[in-house]
Amino acid sequence: MKCVMLAAGEGKRMHPLTYTQPKVMLPIANKPVIEWNLLHAKQAGITNFLFVVGYKDEQVRSYFQNGSKWNVHIEYVNQGKPRGTGHAVEMVESFVDDFLVLCGDTIFNTSDIKQIAKEKNSIGLYLVNNPKEYGIVETKNDQLVHIHEKMNNPFTNLINAGIYHFDRSLFTALNQVEKSERGEYELTDAINRLTQNKPFTAFTLSEWQDVGYAWDLLDANAKMLQTITYTQQGTIEKDAILKGNVFVGKETVVKSGSYIEGPVVIGNNCKIGPNSYIRPHTTIGNNCHVGNACEIKNSIIMNDTNVPHHNYVGDSVLGRNCNLGSGTKIANLRLDKKNIMVTLNGTIITTGRRKLGVIMGDHVQTGINSMINTGTLIGNNVFVGPGAMVTGSIQPGSQVF
Repeated sequence: MKCVMLAAGEGKRMHPLTYTQPKVMLPIANKPVIEWNLLHAKQAGITNFLFVVGYKDEQVRSYFQNGSKWNVHIEYVNQGKPRGTGHAVEMVESFVDDFLVLCGDTIFNTSDIKQIAKEKNSIGLYLVNNPKEYGIVETKNDQLVHIHEKMNNPFTNLINAGIYHFDRSLFTALNQVEKSERGEYELTDAINRLTQNKPFTAFTLSEWQDVGYAWDLLDANAKMLQTITYTQQGTIEKDAILKGNVFVGKETVVKSGSYIEGPVVIGNNCKIGPNSYIRPHTTIGNNCHVGNACEIKNSIIMNDTNVPHHNYVGDSVLGRNCNLGSGTKIANLRLDKKNIMVTLNGTIITTGRRKLGVIMGDHVQTGINSMINTGTLIGNNVFVGPGAMVTGSIQPGSQVF
């Protein structure tokens, strides 16, 4: 059996992070989203993988290569111009017979993958609070009846979770699918055709973590931090305090006076402190610096990024190779305590979060004493001048003074 991972999409809802990297490669607890699925599928007994790639596929190929690092075998198929999930799966027709399909930007656990793998022609479902965002699933006696895409008035909270087990009959159905209103070939349309001719078993998953928007990374990160094995491979200086589960990578130094409350993961070759305060549910990538009098809380700091002097970072995601000037502060709570709104791709939407700081793309620099307001999205290669106040949505390559 092969496991097909759908990893071709850009993920425009994940802007500004996906201007420079594919959504499946965004880090959660210092592993790309898609790596968690690979690890869980391997634990379920699957060792042959087929990645359907497209947008910035070189980053996926470079990281995973042939899969030998994980003792699995990985092949790649390039989707080319993206024309929907149905088109993506259609690309693997000559490579598979009995196979699983997993959406690469959603995390599934080992037991659920194992359950789906046991039952050919099956689908995973999940109960959510916001079903309007997803495909609504109609079932009868544990059998799939129909998938209704994004209903305005859902009749259930049970949604299509994005994990499937198919045989080759899927490709016959895919060949009969026409373009949807979105101009794409939808996998769900093919599944609806299949259910007219054969039983399709529906399983409700025990766990499910969707990463549809950039701020969803924070919830996924907090969840996955509960699952890892914690070791301290670096150097912990005298008078540094590590409380709870704290992972410290190789060649990382935690300097005197630093206080770290787990769960926290710190990558390799980092310098932490002196006198830094790192609070729970924080992930810090490789080659990072968190310096004197800095506080980080419930945030993701990606590789090669520096938070070096008198900075506050709360409920935020900072991209790769960013540098915060001394005194840069990020606000994460509105004064009226209401849920935080963001302007994403020109549309104002709610995040559903009371606390959210900044979503910052790669290669951003801020000047001294700059300020970033709640729910700010900053594109890649942005320069923020000294003392500037940043709010709203900042386009890539901008300069803010």
